[in-house]
Amino acid sequence: MRFTAWRQPRAILGATAGVVALGFLITLEIAARRYGLPGPITNQAREVIFAPKSGPLLYASMALMMVVLPWRQRFIAAGAAIGIDVAFWLVRWAVDAKMMFGNGALWVILGCAVIAVTRRTGRERVLLLKGVGLALLLVTGRKTGDTWLLITSKTRPAVLDQYVATADHALGNPSWLVGRFVRATGPIGAHVLDYVYIQLAVAAVIVTLYQLRNVAVERRFPRHHLVRTFLVIGLLGPAIYMIFPVVGPVFAYGTGAFGTGGGHWAVANLWPDAPPPINTPHHMPFDEITPRNCMPSLHTAWATAIFIHSRRGPRILQFAGAFWLIATLGATLGFGYHYGADIVAGVVFTLTIEAALRSLERGWDRSGIQLVAYGATVFAALLASYRYLSMEMARHPWVFGPLIILAMASVIHGYIRTTKLWEPKAAPVWQPEPQPEPV
Repeated sequence: MRFTAWRQPRAILGATAGVVALGFLITLEIAARRYGLPGPITNQAREVIFAPKSGPLLYASMALMMVVLPWRQRFIAAGAAIGIDVAFWLVRWAVDAKMMFGNGALWVILGCAVIAVTRRTGRERVLLLKGVGLALLLVTGRKTGDTWLLITSKTRPAVLDQYVATADHALGNPSWLVGRFVRATGPIGAHVLDYVYIQLAVAAVIVTLYQLRNVAVERRFPRHHLVRTFLVIGLLGPAIYMIFPVVGPVFAYGTGAFGTGGGHWAVANLWPDAPPPINTPHHMPFDEITPRNCMPSLHTAWATAIFIHSRRGPRILQFAGAFWLIATLGATLGFGYHYGADIVAGVVFTLTIEAALRSLERGWDRSGIQLVAYGATVFAALLASYRYLSMEMARHPWVFGPLIILAMASVIHGYIRTTKLWEPKAAPVWQPEPQPEPV
């Protein structure tokens, strides 16, 4: 009776979240149609037949779904996906169409959904549907993000790059420094960082597969894992883009070292050779194509989440999480996609979300509420200071630079200290009392 009473509120919450998510997708679909482009639902449906945008992401999503299957069914599912992709590849090669794999993985995911509804019952049906839902959430999250970026470019004609670039003087203009370093490494360094930057979701799946490695045996999902944090970051982040639209230094300040840039919309061709001069910042108009996806840096946020969740894994996974975080920071700054200011905001953003999700699962208490409130306050203060104190920050870098880093470090310290208190205490090992030896 107690188990049923505990499950019912969670079932209602899950159903409510599903309805809200569906309504959100439909809203984004309608919004995209207003601008003459397909939305996330249409783009996902097209990939059943047409070439997918990212084959590795679809196979990574299928791998997430397969954590609920026993090994024999995993091999069958993987073989079916590869066979379907080979058939698609031959047809595309024959008609000279765009070549990409991944349709087979999507077909297997959808096929498992049909099997769950028609051939499974009870807890087995629920478990398989959870696996399918997890896979589709990861794929749909990517499509939703693409639509969000379109909306930011269409609805925010003016950007705040001059404010962030001015404030970034307090941090030493790290994007300009790292941009010159990446350019000096030549094509090899650029290709490595570009691969890390693009395949961030695949790295998240690797960490998640480790976290979900026992699902097939235990027949249940852990209460908290990386995909939940990933999805919440992707859901909330674009809302900040709408409040604080920024395109990034490579677009606002030049053509860039790698052939990208803002063209005639840019303030000047400065990145990465010369930092912008300290002048009074203003709103600046920009094109209706470039996404306003700079503040906060969600790539930094996602890489930080990967780093946090990899800490509980084996040594090789910990090294991989640290490498992905460092390389992602190098890519976001070195390609001119982000300023140092939004890197700091991205770290604070992630820690606040992670603290909120962990508090939601374990039950809210005073320490969790304080940590989330403090993280949200620091995040809001950072954005407000970038917007309204940018000139003071640029004129007094030795004051505001350490303050920005100290604010981020305080959130990191608070997160580490609080989550350590949440860890279950190990039970003391019982030691038998010494008995007197017979004489």
